[in-house]
Amino acid sequence: MLAARDPIPLNQTAAECRAIGGKALALPIDVTIARAVEELQNNTVEEFGRIDVWVNCAAVLLFGRFEEVPPDAFRRVIETNVIGYAHGARVALHQFRKQGNRGTLINVGSVLGTVGEPYASAYVASKFAIRGLTACLRQELRELPNIRVCSVLPAALDTPIYEHAGNYMGRAARSIVPVYDPRKVADAIVRLASRPRPQVIIGGFGWLIIAGTIVAPTVLEWAIGYFGPRLQFKPEAVPATSGSLFEPTGKHSPDGGWGRYWSKTLFSRKER
Repeated sequence: MLAARDPIPLNQTAAECRAIGGKALALPIDVTIARAVEELQNNTVEEFGRIDVWVNCAAVLLFGRFEEVPPDAFRRVIETNVIGYAHGARVALHQFRKQGNRGTLINVGSVLGTVGEPYASAYVASKFAIRGLTACLRQELRELPNIRVCSVLPAALDTPIYEHAGNYMGRAARSIVPVYDPRKVADAIVRLASRPRPQVIIGGFGWLIIAGTIVAPTVLEWAIGYFGPRLQFKPEAVPATSGSLFEPTGKHSPDGGWGRYWSKTLFSRKER
């Protein structure tokens, strides 16, 4: 978890904020532990005096047929992606009230919080829950207009989460296509810090999914059920793994390399 040591003017654009830079305080915690999140709040307030923006974005991913996924792996996804967000939202809102009913809570979800995908039931369930929790909080805080609650719904992002995922499918996981630069989400979060909105969707494909849930939900569900697994998994077999569900694993980088992977894969197929 990072907290900016030097305040950044909230009227700056995302690019300007990156140029300004600033110092950061790194406080690694397990968001599934309520006391750890409370200590994060206390340490941050002690260091900076207040919390103006709180971003919940910790997430783990799990692949596998629902009946074959170990119960403890399914539970871990819910504990991290949902209970972790609840812990964060609770301490953030308490702090916002203490500092004059002012602050912005941003929950990073997914367009998979609006539609299902086979073999990702725990992750999809968690994203539906996050979207519902965010809406409930907005409703409960209607009388406090200076406490804003926002959600960010990205389409597939080019990060290593697919390699880090728990995987009980027997096949290697990959991003679907199209896949988007995660800096688009970072930019959206910076914009929400200065101009809060209830919901932001990232990526043209994300907008297409949202439109499909309104115009043709049955067709969309069939299409994702048919094409999703064909895009999500590689042909090669891999052993079952819990990935990073319980312990950190894999490379630590914002870049998953999936944009390059898909460019090479699709181009090679066209050549053949």
